[in-house]
Amino acid sequence: MFNDFPLAWAVDLRALFLTIVANTAPVLLSRVLSGRSGHPIDGGLKLWDGRPLFGSHKTWRGLSAGILFSGAAGISVSVGFPAGAAFGAFALAGDLFSSFIKRRLGRPSGAWIPFIDQVPEALLPMLVLQHSLGLERGSILGTVAVFVVLDMITSKITPIIGHAPP
Repeated sequence: MFNDFPLAWAVDLRALFLTIVANTAPVLLSRVLSGRSGHPIDGGLKLWDGRPLFGSHKTWRGLSAGILFSGAAGISVSVGFPAGAAFGAFALAGDLFSSFIKRRLGRPSGAWIPFIDQVPEALLPMLVLQHSLGLERGSILGTVAVFVVLDMITSKITPIIGHAPP
């Protein structure tokens, strides 16, 4: 009966794992390197509102780490390196979009805003790659929901895993 419901809430563990890896790798690598080699993607560019495009926490190091680690994770969940790397790239594009929005709202780099910090980075890669990964609407919604909850919990408990809330 549950499977007959067109938007049955399910979780795709592959997509959840790839989302976690894509979003955790940059944070962990930054901690390991103590912030060294972290050149901002936006190069310090400020927009019409006088605020940075993305902010200092969005680095080339983090982008590279997220893509490469997601590629490796893609191998471990049998979707392959290219699909995993693409997933990581789209997840981090969603994260950049979140940062862009937060800067426009006047929030500094590293500021935490529930849902804005989780939904784009989880939703974008699943929407773009849904056909190649065989994801259905229900599993996308369920997986995004689980990621949001997990990220909020880990952000509160251990900032090294997630974003550090204010």
